[in-house]
Amino acid sequence: MENRININELEPKAYQAMPGLQAYLNSTELDVVLKELVKIRASQLNGCAYCIQMHAKDVRKLGETEDRVYALSAWKESPLFTDTERVVFSNTEEITEISNDGLSKEIYEKAISLLGERDLAQWIMYVVTINAWNRIAVSTKMKHT
Repeated sequence: MENRININELEPKAYQAMPGLQAYLNSTELDVVLKELVKIRASQLNGCAYCIQMHAKDVRKLGETEDRVYALSAWKESPLFTDTERVVFSNTEEITEISNDGLSKEIYEKAISLLGERDLAQWIMYVVTINAWNRIAVSTKMKHT
């Protein structure tokens, strides 16, 4: 693994905006386990080993089962996830892979129906935030232990 820049050291004011946004999102009433699963799923899509490992450990500490953590990459075929989790994962995938077609009308409408506007707004910001973290970690080759 190569050594790359440390954005926190070089641009601390810019970097500190990220923990601020994360702190706000952590204060929302969104399900804490589902928040971690979203972080893992987006990180899987982005190929961010650093974040996958960190959030897999975090979600296990919250009591999540190994079976669901392992099934997350194939959630569409797994019976282990609820309808709410499925719509959140659909949003996560479509927002993470935004250049494909954006957030589809079908998934958006399902999310509004199941989650409501405020929760959907918070989930969108949650996905945007983990994607930003992934981009920092992948582009700077952050190392997990």
